[in-house]
Amino acid sequence: MIPVELQPEPADFDENVRLPGRAWLAERAVEPDAPPPDPAALPTYWRRSNRQLWEAYDGVCAYLAIHFEWVTGTHSTDHFVAKSRNAGDAYEWRNYRLSCLAANRNKGRFDDILDPIGLEPTTFVLDLATGRIRPNPDLDDPQRIDAERTIARLKLDSPEHNEMRAKRFARYVDGRDEQILREWSPFVWREARRQNLL
Repeated sequence: MIPVELQPEPADFDENVRLPGRAWLAERAVEPDAPPPDPAALPTYWRRSNRQLWEAYDGVCAYLAIHFEWVTGTHSTDHFVAKSRNAGDAYEWRNYRLSCLAANRNKGRFDDILDPIGLEPTTFVLDLATGRIRPNPDLDDPQRIDAERTIARLKLDSPEHNEMRAKRFARYVDGRDEQILREWSPFVWREARRQNLL
């Protein structure tokens, strides 16, 4: 995971997502700052902005920090504050994180992970040979605990994730195409640059 900068909401977001969502809540007397009675009943107006979210964040998953193509269908809108906790935030651009499906499923309704928006740049570090992720050893105890919880919740240290990151770096070593590494695996690229390996 690397820091993500909140991107401006699309010009038609209010019309297509926020206003219909807020109207639906108002019609059913659901307070926008409270949990909805049935989160599954919320209309999925946010899907109207899925493509715009993917474009705004250059197709890079906020949690895995890897690029994925739109046509793969592996994209989803994660509500950082879960829909089950705050009905109104279901229709707020600032609450959306572009996410691969697996990362979104792992996060689920939990709110015990670090937000990529506002994340400190060196919260996580990589062993580029193995792809292993870990909290930066320079973090203080509360920060380290938050980072460890994030890694565990999102399963960022799974063998599959580690293998993916290690392969991305190995391909860079073989081909020395820094631009491809930067675009397709920005976390690996940032770590390689921090470690003076580019």
